Amino acid sequence: MSGTHASGKSTLISDFHAAHPEYTVLGDPFDDIDSHDPSSAACFVAQLRVTVARLRESAGERSVIFERGPLDFLAYLTALEMLGRGDDALLARAHELVESSMADIDLIAVVPLDPRHPIDLPDDEDPELREAMEDALLEALDDLERAGDMPSIAMLTGSPGERLVQLEQAAAL
Repeated sequence: MSGTHASGKSTLISDFHAAHPEYTVLGDPFDDIDSHDPSSAACFVAQLRVTVARLRESAGERSVIFERGPLDFLAYLTALEMLGRGDDALLARAHELVESSMADIDLIAVVPLDPRHPIDLPDDEDPELREAMEDALLEALDDLERAGDMPSIAMLTGSPGERLVQLEQAAAL
């Protein structure tokens, strides 16, 4: 499950898991790291490493859903760069990690921001980064599509119920 912060990913995952308890849910990798600055490049790289390790550990397993994929963290690092808060060396390393992990992903389900179903974001949640990350994520997905060899992508839009139906269809359930 991919998307910027406060886009509805957690709600969708919760709804999906309630309907499909046979799936294993691997939560937000932020919960598995120790960070004092959640918007730092180092924090996003740490989360990317957790995500890539989880992908490798679960490779070949069916019925696993991840809250956040490798592209999310590449998009956050790219967004930080766009905002003048990035680190070129970390961004370059992130590209390598993301490329190495794509083969372990069957479906990228993207939850974009939807102005018809807004989710309010407090100022301390960095709304500027939220918007920049979404732009970077959508661009990264376009780049993957142009390159060819990649997992399926499902853009999940609409109400929470509509997104759930779209996810079930994309996962062929």
